[in-house]
Amino acid sequence: MAEVAKIEKFTSSELAMLRERLLKSRTDSWQAAELVSDFLVGRGYGVNAGAMRTAVPGLAMLRASHDAMQAMLETVAYVM
Repeated sequence: MAEVAKIEKFTSSELAMLRERLLKSRTDSWQAAELVSDFLVGRGYGVNAGAMRTAVPGLAMLRASHDAMQAMLETVAYVM
């Protein structure tokens, strides 16, 4: 059975920074998905754009715990 590569567990400070960027940007869901995508790409991950557009608005990332944010990032990111 092939092993699936896992993304790293982001630090609380990285997730807090991402949340702060989303709060300050006051973007719509499409733009919020782009900010999250940039966060992941900047750390060397690929992004499933279709999953990103559905996951980010539905999660309400601004109120989510860091564990919930991490779980969402794991659903849309892939190791390159």
